[in-house]
Amino acid sequence: MPKKVDVKKIDELLTRGVAEVIDVKSLREKLLSGKKLRVKLGIDPTSPNLHLGRSVPLLKMRDFQELGHRVVFIVGDFTGVIGDTSDKESERPMLDAKTIKRNLATYIKQAGKIIDLKKAELHYNSEWLKKLTYHDIAEHANIFSIAEFIARENIKKRLDAQKRVSLREVLYPLMQGYDSIAVKADVELGGTDQRFNLLAGREMQRHYGLPPQDVLMTNLVMGIDGRKMSSSWGNTVNLLDEPAQMFGKIMSMGDENIVPYFVHCTRVPLEAIEAYKKQMAYEHVNPRDIKMILAYEITRLYWGDKEAEKAKSNFVQAFQKKEAPRDIETISAKKGETYFSLLSRVGVMQSKSELMRLFMQGGVHDFETDEVLGRDDRVRAGTIRVGKKHFFKVAVK
Repeated sequence: MPKKVDVKKIDELLTRGVAEVIDVKSLREKLLSGKKLRVKLGIDPTSPNLHLGRSVPLLKMRDFQELGHRVVFIVGDFTGVIGDTSDKESERPMLDAKTIKRNLATYIKQAGKIIDLKKAELHYNSEWLKKLTYHDIAEHANIFSIAEFIARENIKKRLDAQKRVSLREVLYPLMQGYDSIAVKADVELGGTDQRFNLLAGREMQRHYGLPPQDVLMTNLVMGIDGRKMSSSWGNTVNLLDEPAQMFGKIMSMGDENIVPYFVHCTRVPLEAIEAYKKQMAYEHVNPRDIKMILAYEITRLYWGDKEAEKAKSNFVQAFQKKEAPRDIETISAKKGETYFSLLSRVGVMQSKSELMRLFMQGGVHDFETDEVLGRDDRVRAGTIRVGKKHFFKVAVK
């Protein structure tokens, strides 16, 4: 049992970054009673990296942990193959088992940057979903109607536009709902785009004679380009981004994201966030200075004070003093090698097509001369800037 009920923390848990709670009265009463709850969050390994968008429910999960509750983290190795299209405007392709296995390799380790894994219950949902029979699936499907499924906003849009909606997609909410039965969830966390799936868990639990879970939905955060943060769009700040890269990405985003990121992606006290908001609005403080605090806080959360301080120092050196960072990576090039070949080997971008776009946009520079470097230019020794955030010393063998 939790040692002590902290009413202020409970109030913040139920409101900070929260879009909706079902049923808020029920959940609040349970939290105030001191009952130890089982709090579930599932994430599908559809890409190798967890990003700040995923950190929002993970931070909420940590809040539950700190109040003494049992958190249950599920890696959706089975649901990831099927694919959830809750937030998609087109059908998500099925992923092969090899891709899923590669993607999930470090998921639990990444989640461990936020939640205390020693106090968490960890599962892969293939543990129970693989065992289901056609009879089981038919029983689950009988709980819901097709009308309920196609009433979902994104599905309705696709049908109205005469886009394909596969029967496979209808199965996904059933599988996520069954996860709640398998782990006996009292609470499930998820983003607002997961609403139908989260509520499906409540209905399925009722069907099996279990108390329906309460649902806490967190707001979605925007990516660094102003669209919803999504790995498929490449606009993410990943939990495994190197400190300098993480710091630089935060500094590159629009000022309108400063307060939402403070609220959703950090645990800076709300009173301090309100003060930052007022400073930017009324005291003529440059938003860049507040964004610098935000970038430091987020980098510190994942890499610690020392690395966050170093990332900040490097950023100031490169972008305010217009000097190359002191502590940058040296990469070795072969004589006659092109910049495209070198940077492809280094893996500075997620894909070769992204790197190609960067060259086409004139995003690779000789730092000393500010000369734009072409993809087929031969590498020479010196310092280069790749995009806005990456610096490398190049040595030619």
